[in-house]
Amino acid sequence: MRVSTRQLATLMAVVLATLAGGYVVTGQLAVAAAAGCRVDYRVTSRWSGGFGADVTVTNHGDAINGWTLTWNFVTGQGVTQAWNATVTQNGAAVTARNAGHNGVIGTNATVNFGFNGSWTTANPVPPTFTLNGTVCGGAATPTVSPCAGPSTPPASPSSPPTSPSSPSASPGRVTVWLAGDSTMANPSGGAACPAGWGGQFAPYFANGVTVVNSAVGGRSIQTWLYDPNVTSNKNSAGECIVSPATYSSRWRAMLDRSTGMKAGDYLFIQFGINDGTSTCPRHVGSARYKELLGVMARAARERGAHPVFLTPVAAIRCNGNTAVGNRGFLTETFDAAVANGNVPVIDLHRLSYTLYNRLGLCPNNGDYTQGPVGAFFCNDHTHFEAAGARQIAGVVAGAVRNQRLGLAAYLR
Repeated sequence: MRVSTRQLATLMAVVLATLAGGYVVTGQLAVAAAAGCRVDYRVTSRWSGGFGADVTVTNHGDAINGWTLTWNFVTGQGVTQAWNATVTQNGAAVTARNAGHNGVIGTNATVNFGFNGSWTTANPVPPTFTLNGTVCGGAATPTVSPCAGPSTPPASPSSPPTSPSSPSASPGRVTVWLAGDSTMANPSGGAACPAGWGGQFAPYFANGVTVVNSAVGGRSIQTWLYDPNVTSNKNSAGECIVSPATYSSRWRAMLDRSTGMKAGDYLFIQFGINDGTSTCPRHVGSARYKELLGVMARAARERGAHPVFLTPVAAIRCNGNTAVGNRGFLTETFDAAVANGNVPVIDLHRLSYTLYNRLGLCPNNGDYTQGPVGAFFCNDHTHFEAAGARQIAGVVAGAVRNQRLGLAAYLR
């Protein structure tokens, strides 16, 4: 059968239009990209008229580059603030679009975002979610009160272990070692508050990374390194006397050549909150602070690990409608980084109060039990609820990606 030029042109136009629509044409069969997804919607906290939610999207189909998740609220709830996604609402319809850093979801990979919302008579879980046009399965976790939430988010099948009782990593894996104070530390004694961001860090990584959180509440860099040997007396230079000058068990564990830091690992160091205390044993002067950061950085590098300095996370302090900086040892952290061969610095102080402004946590009247600020902080201006710690961990993960640290290759 002869095909005219016009018929051939028409046929080619149809083929090209089909290809442009995302289908692969083979003979007479058009096959769409494989799809499938799951959404886990978790209400992390609730207060009078408001709530916080955590949403995890798992892609069971072909890899996605750019995603849009939609759902409908059924009792008039509203979204007031969001992070790790751009969330808009039109009536009951809600649309969440990827942020710049998390648009790609590989097959069986996950992406996570969260938001604060409002409610009136009830706060049920949305009945259905749609990812890029595909209706997803999923599950909901019951609402928890602001101070009764789990200390860590539910572990997905690919989440690495976070227990500090297993400090060594399997061959070929990367361990992220954390050294810091209570704003980084795991909750103690089963308490919900405070929850440090270090306990929420692991879920941001895919397989291949283990997070060992050795942060301890109330520690300066010196007491963390030398517990229990920092005395209450100062020397002639005004520094707390360390006697005997032997390292704490937690630092010795990291230094162990068999089970501690190894080539390719990372050591994240965040102090500067307790160090400004005027009395011993927590007091650390400016020069001593920089000296001890150098000690830790050199020890990591001697073992082939990568040190990363973090400025201290900010407390919530408002100047009218604006959250402002409030910590010391910022300059010292950057100076020590330069002095020790340009150690990467994550300016968590600036990033954290920038987050508070984005979430609209100011102004507040000093009541840390109510509203969005109560869902983020414990009943003080410094320590975090689990939901707040998760967001700070996300800020740190975002900095790892934005500063193009090698560890970024393992982020979800």
